[in-house]
Amino acid sequence: MLEALQEVDGAALRRWARVCVDGLASRCDDINKLNVFPVPDSDTGTNLLHTMRAAAEGAYAVDDGASAGEVATALARGAVSGARGNSGVILSQVLRGIAEVARSGRLDARTVCSALNEAAVLATDAISIPVEGTIVTVLRHAAAAADACPDGTDLAGVVSAASDGAVEALAHTPAQLAELSRAGVVDAGGLGLVVILDSLVGVVTGVTPDRSDLSLVAGPTEVPPPAPLPARCADVSSSRDYEVMYLLSDSDEHRVGELRHRLGVLGDSVIIVGDGADSWSVHVHCADAGAAVEAGLSAGAVHRIRISCFALDATPARPGTSVPVPGRRCILAVVTGDGAAELFAAEGAEVLRADEPVTPERLLAAIRELGGTEVLVLPNGVLPAQELVTVGVAARDDHRSVLLLPTSSMVQGLAALAVHDDSLAAVDDGFAMSEAAASTRWGSVRVAAQRSLTLMGTCEAGDGLGLIGHEVVVIAADAEEAGRRLLDQVLGVGGELVTLLLGAAAPGGLANALTDHVARNHPGVEVLVYPGGQDGDLLQVGVE
Repeated sequence: MLEALQEVDGAALRRWARVCVDGLASRCDDINKLNVFPVPDSDTGTNLLHTMRAAAEGAYAVDDGASAGEVATALARGAVSGARGNSGVILSQVLRGIAEVARSGRLDARTVCSALNEAAVLATDAISIPVEGTIVTVLRHAAAAADACPDGTDLAGVVSAASDGAVEALAHTPAQLAELSRAGVVDAGGLGLVVILDSLVGVVTGVTPDRSDLSLVAGPTEVPPPAPLPARCADVSSSRDYEVMYLLSDSDEHRVGELRHRLGVLGDSVIIVGDGADSWSVHVHCADAGAAVEAGLSAGAVHRIRISCFALDATPARPGTSVPVPGRRCILAVVTGDGAAELFAAEGAEVLRADEPVTPERLLAAIRELGGTEVLVLPNGVLPAQELVTVGVAARDDHRSVLLLPTSSMVQGLAALAVHDDSLAAVDDGFAMSEAAASTRWGSVRVAAQRSLTLMGTCEAGDGLGLIGHEVVVIAADAEEAGRRLLDQVLGVGGELVTLLLGAAAPGGLANALTDHVARNHPGVEVLVYPGGQDGDLLQVGVE
């Protein structure tokens, strides 16, 4: 028989993570079948398993020989970033509690007690309205059982007491939560926590407790809690349509607190947890998924958005939003310059001017003002992909589908718009337009405003610059020479049609000079010239 550990080091923590994954995988179906609160969607076991796998991946990404504090921190960060569902978010705080304690020293009998208490506090504080009879209740009982161990109890005794305390608390959850009582089952998340604590016992002692006789049906009628929950407690269950989760960064505790309040107004089951560094995992059940994402936008940078639908019932349109006309499809193009705006409008697109900076909020408002149930957006490079994804999620609802097409410039947008076919299904139309945009190589000509270092070397103020995408590939004495060399590069791999979109500051004769250059050096290639009027680029070039 293996000798019991007296402290948990980094290697033991990584073994524990692996054993937790195996244990949750083996009990996943059992846990899913118990899932009746807050929403009976049978995914608690799946969510716990997904979260623990993310945590384990984080732990195994650190170097061999890493300390307990380093591994625990990686576990917590992995769990926060990969958390799924209520239970997964709470699990992330169990791991964060361990990390908070492990950073300052050893994980032995005394500090494991502290870690469990810290986890219970973090989990309770993360929930806007804690409810008795859930995984948090079981966690608090486990921490209390560990605390109750006599002085001198070794690590094996402490973790065994915590695990047994969790089992005892789990048996009483039906008496604490009406939904469990009516279903005649114990709490699903609580069972998942028992699996996790039993896994810790197995790593410390070498023997995992045998819970084959653990009853998953309703048990005794009452159990006194080790400590009262905060006054904001209520016995509520979610009646919302969507579960919304995302990661939040570039924020602070004040803005996170405001976000918690806003989400509490929008829905319930609000949980916001941090990884102890600079990232938070946000969870809410609500009727308006877009509004929940919008709230996150006001609190910081939102990414890795995940929305699950609980119900398919239609929700009313948000006040101030146009009521979409069934079957109508709208194209929204983001453009700069009067000429470009006229071009896109002439092809039937609604235009959002980007002469002033376009924010995600402004683009979202423009989408909502449209009167169609199907919206195809040509962003034309005004926002990074992450912000576009956020806008798309926020804009979609039961009344409107939104597709953001991968157009990185106005010339790509024009190519996409040229193949738009309203007779096709929206997804097929969007695919054809996206394919047209992707097949259009694009570049631009500018004048260097100052001396700068580029991939092609150093340019001086006044030099002509030719860019493909966002990278400088040509440095020339003037804009005309830069344009000729740029066209030679983009046409060097073929092309049948060149589109030149002239900027507001394009010098007279530039378009004629470049058109003549193409005619002399690339016979058979057609050139179309349009006045764009955009600032910045003297010229945008598209090659199809």
